[in-house]
Formats: sequence, C-alpha cells, structure tokens
Amino acid sequence: MTAGSMTGSGPQRVRHFPPNEGGRDFVVGDIHGEFSRVQEALDALRFDPQVDRLFCTGDLIDRGPCSSAVLEWLNRPWFHSVRGNHEDMLLSAGGDTTKLAWWLRCNGGEWWLAVDEQQRRACLAAFEALPLALDIDVGRGRVGILHADAPPWLDWAGLCGALTAGDRDLQQYVLWERRRISFMDRQTVAGIIKIYCGHTPLARPRLLGNVHFIDTGICYGGEVMILPLAP
Repeated sequence: MTAGSMTGSGPQRVRHFPPNEGGRDFVVGDIHGEFSRVQEALDALRFDPQVDRLFCTGDLIDRGPCSSAVLEWLNRPWFHSVRGNHEDMLLSAGGDTTKLAWWLRCNGGEWWLAVDEQQRRACLAAFEALPLALDIDVGRGRVGILHADAPPWLDWAGLCGALTAGDRDLQQYVLWERRRISFMDRQTVAGIIKIYCGHTPLARPRLLGNVHFIDTGICYGGEVMILPLAP
C-alpha cells in the first residue's frame, strides 16, 4: 500500500460512534496547527475530557504555529477527526521531492522540517489511519462529518458504502471538492440529520440544506467556533 492510499485491508474509511450517554459532543472546523486556541475555547466551554467528545473536520496541520502537537491531540481518547486534504497532501508526497516541495512552500508545511524522523513516521502512520467520514449516533438519528464536501448524487448510506468500498474518485471528492458551497447548493443529503464539513474558510459557518460548513479560518485569525454536535 502506498502512502495516502486506502485498500480493503487498510485503514477504516468510515468510523461509527455510539451515542454519548454521559457527556456532551462538540464539533470544530479545520484546526491548522492552532491547537492552543482550540484548547482555550474548550476551557471556556468547561469541556470535560472524562465524558465529553470533540470531533473535527480535518486539516489538523499546516499554517498554524502548533502543528507538531498533532500527535498529542490524536492520542487523546476524546478527540476524533477525519482526514483533511492537508494530511492527504503529506501522505501523497511520499518520496516525491516535487510534491513535498510544493506542500512545504505553498501549503504551510514548514513545521515538518523541524520534526525528527521518529515523529515523522508516527505522524504518517496516524494520518494514514484517519477515516474519511465519521458517523455519530446522537440519539435521535445520525450526524456525519466529512472534510470538504458531500456529493449531491448519493445519500449518506451510499456515500459511506462507496468510501468503504474504496472509491478513489469519491475519496478525492470528500477531501477536495467545493462544489456545493461554490454554487450555494441547498440540496439535502438523505439518510442523515446533518453533515459537518470544513475545507472552505468562511467568516461565519454556513448551512446549505443539511450540510453545515464550519471552517472559520482560525489559522488566518478567524474565530475558534466549537459547536454542539447535535442539531
């Protein structure tokens, strides 16, 4: 298996979560190395790591000052994220020096140069293990999380099934696409209460149909917005 690929015996593409019976669930958009600001926002919410959970739309790394803290956060049992296109760019670079140079120069990956080889290997393994979709039972239905976008031609079950089957075009779609928000498409995705996406920085979160775009550009000085997961 090459870096960035997902085979049938590889990482879990869709991860399912049971209801949180004892605490609260929250969701945050792309973090981009701003872990200290996210922690401050959690403190303000009196987040209880013993019972609460935080879900993320991916892009944990690049641009912000604390990208090297990503492993610490991924090892926290209450923190769960999908893979973002920034994690995927690093995985896809592999031994390709041209791709790696483009990521470092144009996409905020300079932090990687200061990371030792052991931590690099650990990061690559952790990013390879990140799912492409999260499916969370909120008690009265299910809520989904993707990085970039939800395709308009699939319901939630069909999307999860195609990702699980290894549809590479769909994998790229959920990591990179901006079609829905670019065209203000308010078509609802059937079979799910709400889907949270990041990828596209916005001044404020925007709801289109039942797809909620919540990347508030915190690495550009935007507000850290942590929302209750359940609608």
